[in-house]
Amino acid sequence: MSPPALEAVVRRSPLYLLRWEPTQDAHVLLYPEGVVKLSPTAAAILERCDGSTVRALLKSLADEFPDDDIAPDVLEFLEVARDRGWIHADP
Repeated sequence: MSPPALEAVVRRSPLYLLRWEPTQDAHVLLYPEGVVKLSPTAAAILERCDGSTVRALLKSLADEFPDDDIAPDVLEFLEVARDRGWIHADP
């Protein structure tokens, strides 16, 4: 597979609930079969999968983390998240 296109609209899958879990001191993705504990970076990306384009998501993250070239890692994460069904990317 390949990462979603820059103009693709990304949304979290309704099967997964993103929330802060105080007992784990982390954001998690909850789903019927379990839970995925997320890194702060993964949570920051998934929080932005709200109907934004990939391009807008990358700009938002670049504004928040201006000293890092995060685009390659973010695109790789989006590819994995889409493959796992965490997000949908509509062209």
